[in-house]
Amino acid sequence: MVTLLNLATEELRCAFQVIGSLPEALILLASGLLNSKETAQECVLTGVGLLAGSTILLLTIVWGTCVIVGSQPFPNQLNSNPSNHREQDLVEKLLSKWPGYGVVTDLETSHTAWIMLASVIPLMMIQIPRIFQLSYLGERIVILITLLVSAIFLVCYFFYQFFEPWIQRRRLLYINHEHLVLDILKHVQNHTMGRLLTDDGSLNVSAIRRLFEETDRDGDKFISFPKLKEFLQEIRSRKLQLDKDSGITDMMKEFDIDNDKKITEDEFVNGMTKLLDETKDAMNKRYHSNKSLKDLYQVLKPWIEKKREERGTLKILIPKILEHLQSSVYGSLFTEDGTPDISAIKRLFKDIDQDKDDTVSYDELRDLMNNIKRGILPFDVDAAASKIMEELDKSGDRVIDEEEFVTGLSKWLNTTYNPTRGSEKSEDDDYQKTWDQIDELIENKFTDKSTLAWTKAITLVMLGIVMLGLLAEPLIDSVHNLSKTASVSSFLIAFIFVPLATNARIAISLISEAHKKKQNVTSLTFSEIYGTVFVNNILGLAVLLSLIYFRGLSWNFSAEVWMVLVVSAIMGCLASFRTVFPVWTLFLAYLLYPMSLVLVHVLGHFD
Repeated sequence: MVTLLNLATEELRCAFQVIGSLPEALILLASGLLNSKETAQECVLTGVGLLAGSTILLLTIVWGTCVIVGSQPFPNQLNSNPSNHREQDLVEKLLSKWPGYGVVTDLETSHTAWIMLASVIPLMMIQIPRIFQLSYLGERIVILITLLVSAIFLVCYFFYQFFEPWIQRRRLLYINHEHLVLDILKHVQNHTMGRLLTDDGSLNVSAIRRLFEETDRDGDKFISFPKLKEFLQEIRSRKLQLDKDSGITDMMKEFDIDNDKKITEDEFVNGMTKLLDETKDAMNKRYHSNKSLKDLYQVLKPWIEKKREERGTLKILIPKILEHLQSSVYGSLFTEDGTPDISAIKRLFKDIDQDKDDTVSYDELRDLMNNIKRGILPFDVDAAASKIMEELDKSGDRVIDEEEFVTGLSKWLNTTYNPTRGSEKSEDDDYQKTWDQIDELIENKFTDKSTLAWTKAITLVMLGIVMLGLLAEPLIDSVHNLSKTASVSSFLIAFIFVPLATNARIAISLISEAHKKKQNVTSLTFSEIYGTVFVNNILGLAVLLSLIYFRGLSWNFSAEVWMVLVVSAIMGCLASFRTVFPVWTLFLAYLLYPMSLVLVHVLGHFD
């Protein structure tokens, strides 16, 4: 029974990867099936534009943006992440010494790029009829052969993932990267008898040192690779499967600062502190999923309770302070239209800044707290001053400059007196949403209904597919109407604008992951791009050729396919042979986007 469930799970994982490329393929399919033969010929061109636009958007704009946001100084990356397991060639050495920043990926990412590069083969095959000027019959034969090759590629990709699931494991690691560190912390929590953190939310160093001694069973004062492997293989909370020794190697690098293949006691403590700090920061920035919040609460309970207490304190403290500042002593802090009065806030800042050094210190905040009438402020003066300093001092230098004061006070005024003002979503909104969900968790409003969750997820997927099929034709019609109104080719409309909508979710997710600036996460991000492009190219071409062959449509898409072929080949070769990408490579990626349009225009005259 377990084996059958595992097989079903692997099949579902492979199937759900295709779902990411379904919108473009379904729109193309619907445009070709729901219209007459003459209309379908024109509609399919729009669908081809969407397919081509999605691939090129991912390989140019999104790829280049990920290079920007994920860039770090090369010396730090190359020295701290010696994961390529091979000698760098001359070109890579030159690239790595290029002044400035860039990203470094691992070898598995290059292997994924090789697989993406294979999607160019059927794209080249379909060009044979035009290159050799084949007859109509010859063209139909080549279309059928290319269709079969595309289908074989797609099936082989699934079976390859099934029997050699390293791609799928990397994909799952990309989707659930948070689980690795969380499982380790949960494991440590169990080994320390629930005392991973002290009452104030900091790491329980003495408990971690005892754990080090337990792991170091031979008493040689360090943890070697085999010891770390044994330690990590005890993790069963999420049935984490490490890909051979790669996961252990990555974790070894996290702890082994001096790269001597040994983890000392101090390195073990520092590594655990780093993992804990990253987890806290990721939760504050809402990198964790809702489900993981339940596990986070179990691991970080003292810290979360402390943060909740601080939030409760601020909810009471801030209105009291604003009420005092709004009194006749300082005057109104609002303009006539109800917005924060920046000039008045700056005057208030200068009043509080008694030594006129253009900053507000802790002592000056304490004096302000003392000025508030006794009984109005329900907290100790020192505690209140500390809370306000922590809330307003964003730079962490223990003083509040004018910009920090104006920004913080304006936010307080808006959230306290104008809670509906402003619709922009900020980092503070995400922070607030995260802590609201933690409040719900603690109040037991989260329920675990795994069967219901599966049913709901599958139902929503099927509903989405049906809706997409029904809305595909109106979308194509809207593109055509916009094309006629603007006197622009429907292909260009579908190529430029529609992919922005269909790929917005994955693009935002990829860029957010790259922004974490960690080599393993960055590598997974680029692997996700290459895997998505492979499925998009093969599935899209298979759907296109099916419509051409079975509906008897004419093949008039050589220029568009050439465009996808060239961009996929250039970026595929670049990513297959290189693991070092200086920040200037983004200009190559960005330049390919407009160049692809020029290529279509030029080749269109020969079609």
